[in-house]
Amino acid sequence: MGKAVIINGNPSLASRLNGIIQYVEQRLLQEGIEIEHIRVAELPAEDLIKANFDSEAILHANKKVKEAEAIIIASPVYKAAYTGVLKAYLDLLPQKGLSGKIILPLFIGGTIAHLLSIDYALKPVLSALGSRHILGGVYAVDTWITRNEQEGCHLSEDLIHRLEEAAAEFAKEIKRRTRLSLERVE
Repeated sequence: MGKAVIINGNPSLASRLNGIIQYVEQRLLQEGIEIEHIRVAELPAEDLIKANFDSEAILHANKKVKEAEAIIIASPVYKAAYTGVLKAYLDLLPQKGLSGKIILPLFIGGTIAHLLSIDYALKPVLSALGSRHILGGVYAVDTWITRNEQEGCHLSEDLIHRLEEAAAEFAKEIKRRTRLSLERVE
């Protein structure tokens, strides 16, 4: 039905951001969207730091991006911007590597004060990479998510509502894009 890649820019494996990602992923799977993952923190650090465009791991990650109709970019916010490890990976995408992609940002931060980090820190970089279809995204405050060892993450009702709306819009856009592609083939 369509393919999306989740680029997780979190340097930590244990994070409330994972609760957001898992929630949206489940919603998209229910809509028949195929999901791939790129955990930027699992890419070779030396390749990221030295901008090794020819690294097998980087080429493999970039191939996932190229083959997808849509991309979720997820990151915690540190110092009013997304993580450095995410920026290091975005710098390794081809010049117009996000051209034609539907983008859904999912950010989490310590306070509402960094709400505009999606608009002022991320969107200019996405535009430079060719993206023209960037959805509004969801910014969450980490207190809206509680972690429980037995049940995983518990999301606030307001956050669930916002994630539902974002996932529905994202799925709708992917399906529309897939349908248009199929019509062109016929």
